[in-house]
Amino acid sequence: MSSLSGFPEWLPAGRIIEQAFIDALRTTFELHGFAGIETRAVEPLSQLTSKGETSKEVYLLSRLQAEPGELEADPAKQLGLHFDLTVPFARYVADNAGLLTFPFKRYQIQKVWRGERPQEGRFREFIQADIDIVGDGALPLHNDAEIPLIMHEALAGLPIPPVTIHVSNRKVAQGFYQSIGIQDADLIEVLRVVDKLDKIGPRAVAAELTETVGATAEQAERALALATITGAEPEQVRGAVLEALQGAQPSELLDQGLDELTTLLATAARRRPGALIADLKIARGLDYYTGSVYESFMAGHEDLGSVCSGGRYDSLVTNGKRSFPGVGISIGVSRLLARVIGQGLVSVTRPVATCVLVAVSDEEHRAVSEAVSQALRARGISADVVPSAAKFGKQIRFADKRSIPFVWFPGADGEADSVKDIRSGEQVEADAASWAPPQEDLVPRVIAGQG
Repeated sequence: MSSLSGFPEWLPAGRIIEQAFIDALRTTFELHGFAGIETRAVEPLSQLTSKGETSKEVYLLSRLQAEPGELEADPAKQLGLHFDLTVPFARYVADNAGLLTFPFKRYQIQKVWRGERPQEGRFREFIQADIDIVGDGALPLHNDAEIPLIMHEALAGLPIPPVTIHVSNRKVAQGFYQSIGIQDADLIEVLRVVDKLDKIGPRAVAAELTETVGATAEQAERALALATITGAEPEQVRGAVLEALQGAQPSELLDQGLDELTTLLATAARRRPGALIADLKIARGLDYYTGSVYESFMAGHEDLGSVCSGGRYDSLVTNGKRSFPGVGISIGVSRLLARVIGQGLVSVTRPVATCVLVAVSDEEHRAVSEAVSQALRARGISADVVPSAAKFGKQIRFADKRSIPFVWFPGADGEADSVKDIRSGEQVEADAASWAPPQEDLVPRVIAGQG
């Protein structure tokens, strides 16, 4: 059967790289006190379809033997595969609020599904890695800096080109639009249109703002001026925003957003200089973001788009009696892997975990070889036994074909065992109870490629 577009399957070397990336991310998250969870793959369709533009990409779940009209008769029972990990996490927090300790810091590395058109870096099934911090009733602003800085640290630990996280604040954008006279009812729609700036360009954005949203040409011009503001220096960013108002009085919401954004930039400059930069065209298309928003770009690969994104959400999580504001960021692991593997930016020292292939002199002595492999495995050294007792030259070629670096030869007639590094040809006496490979050969290593 031919492969299905949008559902990536890696060869063994690619799977090793994927696992190494996931392990590295998990290690960083746990170092910062995040607890790992996994949520169910499905959520009620009513919940999935109320969270912004991605709603139309939800995959429905149905039984092959469903009765005719069963779903139509009770739409509340319809289920869909989750398209991100934030929406199911919100439900998880609401369901388990009485059992969790707040602020709750969680990481989640899991598959998600989106019914969009497959293309480079975009899949229908892919792995995401999320971190979120959720409070009970309130969540201090310092968490808005904590989340992107931790993700930047995690990405910096991978053998990939440097990543810079671009940050903005939806209060800045919405407050700015208020200040120049755009109606409150149109603020979210203006955000969505401006968020498409990189995709459709300033002329198309201006046209959509005037023709679809109803903004004046002057308002569209000022909105585009705001979207061009970038910088890492807090007061420079604040000054540029106020200048773009062209004399209009800043709204209370704009002042609040600028205070939050400049505090975030100041914290980042102190803790991880160069990690974050303000980029005021970023808005994020999902409805639930209320403050800080993030998108990230890999140096030399900006055409890939954002490799991780997220933001603050104050109203997404509630159980009817309590609200749980949060902030989070998500990396598209499969999206990143597709680029770095596809362009040779990373490689693996060998495509199999096996470090040692134990040779078999003849089938009558296979038990001897099996005992050697068992002794090696007991000491944490990955070992396999050759599948058939062919000539030793053929057994060595079998190891070479699989990129196994060492071949073990059990001693005959009381002679000592020996092990051969088939790359250098060096062969030495060895004891399975004490011999160990060089540390760099113990497990496959992911290394930066030339790309």
